Amino acid sequence: MKKIRILLMTFVALFVVNGCDEEEFELTNPSGLSPETYFANEAQVESAVNAAYANLQTIGLYTRTYFFAMDLMSREALGNPQLEADKRVYLEWSFDASHPPINWYWDSCYRGINKANFVISNADRINDIPSSLLSEELKARFIGEAKYMRAFYYFLLVTRFGDIPLILNVPEDGSGFPRTPQAQVYDQIIADLNDASQALWDKGRTVDGRATQGAAYALLGKTHLYREQYQEAKNAFENVTGYSLEEDYFANFREADEFGPESIFEVQFDDDMGNSAVWNSNSSGEGANEVTFRGQEYGFNDWFNAYPNPELLDEYEDGDIRYDETFYFVGDTFAGGVIEEIPLERRAAWRKYQNYYKEANEDQASGINFKVIRYADVLLMMAEAENALGNQSAAIGYINQVRERAELAPLSMDLSQTAVFDAIVHERMVELAGEQVRFPDLVRWGLADELLSPFGFQAGKNEIWPIPNDEISANEGISQGDQNPGF
Repeated sequence: MKKIRILLMTFVALFVVNGCDEEEFELTNPSGLSPETYFANEAQVESAVNAAYANLQTIGLYTRTYFFAMDLMSREALGNPQLEADKRVYLEWSFDASHPPINWYWDSCYRGINKANFVISNADRINDIPSSLLSEELKARFIGEAKYMRAFYYFLLVTRFGDIPLILNVPEDGSGFPRTPQAQVYDQIIADLNDASQALWDKGRTVDGRATQGAAYALLGKTHLYREQYQEAKNAFENVTGYSLEEDYFANFREADEFGPESIFEVQFDDDMGNSAVWNSNSSGEGANEVTFRGQEYGFNDWFNAYPNPELLDEYEDGDIRYDETFYFVGDTFAGGVIEEIPLERRAAWRKYQNYYKEANEDQASGINFKVIRYADVLLMMAEAENALGNQSAAIGYINQVRERAELAPLSMDLSQTAVFDAIVHERMVELAGEQVRFPDLVRWGLADELLSPFGFQAGKNEIWPIPNDEISANEGISQGDQNPGF
């Protein structure tokens, strides 16, 4: 199936949206149309829904900032001397509220939320469209997609900033919004995902790149897990069905194998669709920005700004096939031949999310999708929930499914709860290396201070980011006195 096609179009005076559907509808420019006249048929509704996805493809999120920030803060990746100063701050914990990429992250998410809110706020008009023009099932799915995307953006925000403004409608004026307690934000995420899980379709019926029922249940379970609501997390994860582990672990990170059996939700990129606007898309999601810089940024034969932490390399057990499928070493082959040396005498370089299996050099236009949630992640989160509930044998069973693909011996079934937790910490570190999950894992497990304080992390401060200065200046509902502690 084709990916969601995202094309620029202007929408009312509220914001710019992008999109057409998998049938590549040719839409007229609706500039100046009101919601009352715009939501008139399937093509228009789908275009509005597609717009909510576009903000994932920004420099503030998955095109650049997100992977650098999360990989460096977790210290899965370290910086080579050429790493730019605005990235090195994540390693040194020296960023503050004036840091532009943090503002881009914030702005990208809220722009995505605004687009999702535009759809949700017009649900009545969508439901009034004659069924001959838009089926009832599709109406529900489109609204469910908007609720999934709103929940996803709020999850990105609340886990990085704590208390944040909770905005559930398109603002009618420029008045500001105060911060909302994070517990209330999580409650809204859960409510949206519960709704979405009942409206979205399973993976087999859904165009690649769109939110599915499995994605809604997976993010719902993850949200409950982050809140230590283990029974609710287990209940949600048990509804993530129809997925399986890839036989080939590295297939999860090859462009040719995207949306495979393990994929639950991906942020998609496609270098065939153009990148002319990518440097102008810090947060807006406008224009042709269908690529990520991840390949060139980390590529050993290119910019090589970041390399794997030797402590991460040492975490792998002997015989773990993920070691060779996550990293390149001297003597490995790639599309350019045999690796005779890794620059700067580094022990290894990243293989995951690199194009070197097919190209001798990377460029800025990598089209490899980001696996935001995949089935191995869900299995390990299920193990965590079961272990917390005292069901050690069930937890070990889930862990062993992941270990079996890695060609490792199964864990003994008589491990204690503490030993199972330690096994989960290990497996998530090596299974999901470089996939932007370790830092939030360390924070929620209470391990960030122990493992990261030698490098500048300050407990009680660096678990979250500062509210951007630009937001404080522009939002009359937030003052400097509302800033996060320590900033």
